[in-house]
Amino acid sequence: MTRYLIVLNGDLDRERAVKAIRSAPAGTRLELKGARRTLQQNDLMWALLTDVALQKEHAGKKFTPDQWKSLFLHACGREAQFVPALNGVDLIPWGQSSRDLSKEEMSGLIDFVLAWGAENGVTFHDPVPAAPDSKAAEYLAAG
Repeated sequence: MTRYLIVLNGDLDRERAVKAIRSAPAGTRLELKGARRTLQQNDLMWALLTDVALQKEHAGKKFTPDQWKSLFLHACGREAQFVPALNGVDLIPWGQSSRDLSKEEMSGLIDFVLAWGAENGVTFHDPVPAAPDSKAAEYLAAG
């Protein structure tokens, strides 16, 4: 069996999903996920990470927004693994992507970044509209 992705937007989609499940061979894995994070949430996350990267250090070093993203994802319980590099010597991180986060998971990450920033003296700016399903709108309005 190949991979299938069916986004449930209505009864027809649900019927297609049931048909796929009924015809799936034994051992097939089924994964149900919430709706994927929005572009608006992604834009807000990167704006917040940029503010953190420009204003803060961690362990005495400056980090890029992408490095801060990995730190925050780990703090929110997202696992990272280290796999051997092709040269057989180095280890490289794998698994710290926010691409597959649901709207709810992304809201949790954004809220965590905002809370951490508030506790650590980060001044956040509002370069994009705040995600409506996050506490970010309240925080940025009060900031």
